[in-house]
Amino acid sequence: MKLERILPIIGWLPAYRRADAGRDLVAAVLVTVMLIPQSLAYALLAGLPPQVGLYASILPLVLYALFGSSSNLSVGPMAIVALMTAAVLAPLFEAGSEAYITGAIILALLSGLMLILMGCMRLGFLANFLSHPVISGFMTASALVIIASQVKHLLGIPASGYNLLDLLVSMGPGLGNIHALSLVTGGGVLVFLLLARRLLPGVIGKLAPIAAVAITILLARWLDLEQQGLAVVGFIPSGLPALSLPSLSMGASDFHLWKPMLVGALLISVVGFVESVSIAQTLAARRRQRIDPNQELIGLGAANLGAGVSSGMPVTGGLSRSVVNFDAGARTPASSFYAAVGITAATLTLTPLIADLPKATLAATIIVAVAGLIDLPALRRTWRYSKPDFGAMLATITLTLVHSVEAGILAGMGLSIGLFLYRTSQPHSAVIGRVPGTEHFRNVERHKVELCPRVTFLRIDESLYFANARFLEDRVMELVAGQPEMTDLVLVCPAVNLVDASAMESLETINERLTDAGVRLHLSDVKGPVMDQLKATPLLEKLSGRVFLSAFDAWRALNTSI
Repeated sequence: MKLERILPIIGWLPAYRRADAGRDLVAAVLVTVMLIPQSLAYALLAGLPPQVGLYASILPLVLYALFGSSSNLSVGPMAIVALMTAAVLAPLFEAGSEAYITGAIILALLSGLMLILMGCMRLGFLANFLSHPVISGFMTASALVIIASQVKHLLGIPASGYNLLDLLVSMGPGLGNIHALSLVTGGGVLVFLLLARRLLPGVIGKLAPIAAVAITILLARWLDLEQQGLAVVGFIPSGLPALSLPSLSMGASDFHLWKPMLVGALLISVVGFVESVSIAQTLAARRRQRIDPNQELIGLGAANLGAGVSSGMPVTGGLSRSVVNFDAGARTPASSFYAAVGITAATLTLTPLIADLPKATLAATIIVAVAGLIDLPALRRTWRYSKPDFGAMLATITLTLVHSVEAGILAGMGLSIGLFLYRTSQPHSAVIGRVPGTEHFRNVERHKVELCPRVTFLRIDESLYFANARFLEDRVMELVAGQPEMTDLVLVCPAVNLVDASAMESLETINERLTDAGVRLHLSDVKGPVMDQLKATPLLEKLSGRVFLSAFDAWRALNTSI
């Protein structure tokens, strides 16, 4: 069982049937057709030669099929990870240089190692520290930056930068020299893809990019459009890369290079993992399957290691490819094996044709692919529901647009954790009383309830830990100071799932202070795991009062004794 958890293929391969193979093969054909233009486009988005995208779409698919826990997730180059790769490498190396390509390979290897290490340490829960508003804001802003970065190919003008502000400023001088043929090509493909997505159903609409690629390649070759100034992908070496590790020319003295590479790899790992797990869980839920986040870390880590040793770029799960894989009926990860075979065949045979692919076509493909990530209505929804979450979302969007994707995601992560600590540092608590004639207790400020003379019931609605331990002390002493007649205080703990060492010391302090004030401290509704913690401490022996099974038991006992 343990080996099957580490290597999920052991679980599904023995039960693999011919019917499964048929469905997986059909899905793989569709994913392959879709992945070819995407891999080329995302490699160019990352500032890399197009073949790097193809290389990153072969071995990673095989390794994820071996180690991943999702039956439908399709890994490979992805737009936001490509943008993050470019943002990390551009300040360090000359674009398109051998060092730049090597840097992308090292990023893939570092990301793979980090993901596997996190998986072995079972840190999949860390994805929960990125709140949904922050993720949504980051995706929206990144999509806008990606779209802006592709406008230069549609217009045939120069532009540079990895945030929206720099891109718009750099495009300004070239707006008077728009290349008409690039605009017609890119604009035509853009309109075609948008219409196909709107008018053609399901999988057929999602495969429209391959038709656009084929048509524009034929037109470029037939009309010799490159000679008329239309930028094309250019020569792509045929064949497969040798499996090898990159030459690590950076030494220990090159800390100024290693530091941003390590930080960049970590951010790429986190963003890629969060996005992949979200996609995998959504698709798994439709078939009542389960995704193991820790195994996903290992699967994605293995995929990135595979990309690194095969001269590829960082990879992660892609939404559109995974949805096509799911809708086409893929039943097992074997569809990724078959897709890898398809990409291998394309790399060996189709590269001479791809050389005539217009860059404007790839730009239009990227724009349509990432446009679906823009979720502006989420801003309005978040503003209405939670102003603090809106602030975190807006900060993430703003920093991503005007500074960098790294600043945006770091700010989002920091604000997510900061908001969590802020909210839980001031836990909701309520003085409660008994609903007449029942065993139920409710907030005295919201319901008409009965109160017990000289006994106060305080319900704690949060786990107790270092950030809110002092808050609880202040809340209890505030109640005692405001009720001189109080003789007993019952802490009602139905929502307390954890009491850490700091909170335990606070409870001991509260018990001592109440004893000095002539007030007995009682506990009720303590959960089993929390009680196991309490039994290992001196608190229960020194407790001035009792531990009750429920607030109603405490009500009956303390009412009788008064």
